[in-house]
Amino acid sequence: MKRRSALKWIGTSLGVLLASGQSRSASNTRPWKTAVGLNGFASGVGKYQKNYPIWEVLDFAAQAGFDGIELVDGWPSGGYPAADESDRIRALRRLYEGFGLQVFSIQLGADGAFLPDEQTRKAWLELFRNRAQFAKSVGCECIGLWPGGGLRDQSIDEAIQHLGDSFHEVGKIAQDCGLIAAFEIEPPFVFNTEDHMKRIFEKADHPCLKIIYDPSHFDLMNSSTGKPHEMLQRIGVKNIGYLHLTDTDGTLRDGGTSKHLACGDGHVDIDLSLRILRDGGFHGWIMIDSWEIPDPYEACLKGKAAIDRMNQ
Repeated sequence: MKRRSALKWIGTSLGVLLASGQSRSASNTRPWKTAVGLNGFASGVGKYQKNYPIWEVLDFAAQAGFDGIELVDGWPSGGYPAADESDRIRALRRLYEGFGLQVFSIQLGADGAFLPDEQTRKAWLELFRNRAQFAKSVGCECIGLWPGGGLRDQSIDEAIQHLGDSFHEVGKIAQDCGLIAAFEIEPPFVFNTEDHMKRIFEKADHPCLKIIYDPSHFDLMNSSTGKPHEMLQRIGVKNIGYLHLTDTDGTLRDGGTSKHLACGDGHVDIDLSLRILRDGGFHGWIMIDSWEIPDPYEACLKGKAAIDRMNQ
């Protein structure tokens, strides 16, 4: 779906509210805020050689009634500003706020958080501190973490110990910045089971360190049954920081991570997951994760429609 077709669908097929003052006011009374993830558009550039000008993506998000954006490092151009680069941060914030959108989160790698060398882990924590301060300055409420990378001459138990210790410090830094830090593990990671997730979370043991609920990853960690909500219930709604909302068919995409599909295109009961979150008292951000989905615009619209059915 081209952007023009997507915007026509907004007005005629889905009946999505435009980003007017009235729609924004209504969204503020709902328990969930909705966001577009730039990672989906970035992956489309790399995998499908498509072109997504950032101003088109932001105009689409605003017209579709989304509240915010999750940034991804390196796309559309360059890395994140350092915390002391106030001019760059002001310009970046002005770009998104000009479309009526909040940068609600940034994505960060966390491989340095579990390396065997203590000094290397401390250096990663200093980098995280800088990124958290940047996130606060650009208007974020959350900050996302992905602990990929290899074990580097340590056992999985040692790596979980190191990661839990680092994530405890992450929680303290996030608290100082008024943020919620949340982490996600994926099938290709060395941390790739429900048990790993629980052990990391329990070791971190900080109220500002939460878990990202991504139905595609939860589904594969729940034996690809199409019932990621079962794992969500075992993890606990209260422990969820924010969502990466996507459907899946329970397989890997081209040998990579969990296959992401637009809501309704896979075997997950998305409405049931959202109902469990709503009934469990989840308040916060839901980002549409269109990672390597060929049409991220369509995926965003289908995901937003699913949210709107429950976001009352």
